[in-house]
Amino acid sequence: MTRPLKSKNMLLAHSTRLVEGWLLMETGGTFASAERTFFTSESVTEGHPDKVCDQISDAVLDAVLRDDPDAHVACETATTTGMIIVFGEISTSTYVDIPAVVREVVRDIGYTHSKFGFDAKTCGVMVAIKEQSLEISSGVEQALEVREGHKVDRFDQIGAGDQGMMIGFACRETPDLMPLPISLAHGICRRLAEARREEEIAYLRPDGKSQVTVEYRHGRPHRIDTVVVSTQHADEVSNDRIAQDVRDLIVRQVVPKELLDDETRFYVNPSGRFVMGGPMADAGLTGRKIIVDTYGGMARHGGGAFSGKDGTKVDRSAAYAARFVAKNVVAAGLADRFEIQLSYAIGVAHPVSIMVETFGTGHVADETIRSLIEEHFDLRPAAIMETLELRRPIFRQTASYGHFGRNDLDLPWERTDKASALATAAGVSAPEAVSAG
Repeated sequence: MTRPLKSKNMLLAHSTRLVEGWLLMETGGTFASAERTFFTSESVTEGHPDKVCDQISDAVLDAVLRDDPDAHVACETATTTGMIIVFGEISTSTYVDIPAVVREVVRDIGYTHSKFGFDAKTCGVMVAIKEQSLEISSGVEQALEVREGHKVDRFDQIGAGDQGMMIGFACRETPDLMPLPISLAHGICRRLAEARREEEIAYLRPDGKSQVTVEYRHGRPHRIDTVVVSTQHADEVSNDRIAQDVRDLIVRQVVPKELLDDETRFYVNPSGRFVMGGPMADAGLTGRKIIVDTYGGMARHGGGAFSGKDGTKVDRSAAYAARFVAKNVVAAGLADRFEIQLSYAIGVAHPVSIMVETFGTGHVADETIRSLIEEHFDLRPAAIMETLELRRPIFRQTASYGHFGRNDLDLPWERTDKASALATAAGVSAPEAVSAG
């Protein structure tokens, strides 16, 4: 199974690119007006109990989509000591051995021995799955536009699977057009997992978290103020050894040295010992890390989780589409910092509203950007699923280390293939240095 990890060389190259993006970044709004601002984002490793659940839910989704691309899936997972429960609604023509999928995910994460407090072979698995509500299904399969006789084309057929609002965001802080704090936090967690898997630091265990505080000066990342890392570990290793290894072999391999100084604070396992981790130490639930999954708190959030949901659920598909829009707007040079909100009504194909925010960094009027979005992006669920290829089994790999800014994966919503057309239509020059995608 594909693992969303990079090699150490790739992480080092990514750190260099972060510096390049950091030097180029321009922004506006609150950050630009403040002489000195601190912003913090966190990430978690794939062995964190909530992330275990996200990966199981998305692995079930992938297993269903592999044989039935038109299935409707809303799969939730919960875990606690020695137990995993998979529940929700799935309407499909195929069969999936869900307990086998669960054990494969747990094994792949690294919970393979009872000494870790949780293992794939002996954990209990309970399954409680039912079909999607017929009332919801009818609204999804036949949108209001069709029922009222206003259907224009095939993309009007499918209605949104729920109401709600979704947020997309992009900024010029990194070449991936992501905020720097969450980008670094994800990098640290990926590096923890890599060092554990390759036994570079053999005493590491699957559970872990990172947190990075960036000091901004007038809207620009100036330095790293604080790095917090908590990692599960074997009992026999000392706290001093863990602290030194994490600083030297994890953090300094990810965070650009230009951003670290003598005043940067490092907290490694600040609670003390972290031998007991994973589901044995803490319960987990799908969808409890929605800020980790998105922009680390730098942008607003509509509240909907992603994992375990097929593309008819706009919590996922429209959030991906919103990121696709935002990244292309920034890559095109229409704004240096951009946020878009989409909202939907259940059973209706077209968005109810579209809101754009440039935080004072727009190079054309906000209304012009909004008009260009409506012209160049079809934001109906069926169109989103086709454009972003969301009927494929690609989701397990997104369930750890963020759904956005993933230059280690070929994700359609991270492409910037609309940027050139947007720049031409708006009469601006795309900033080549940050238009990677």
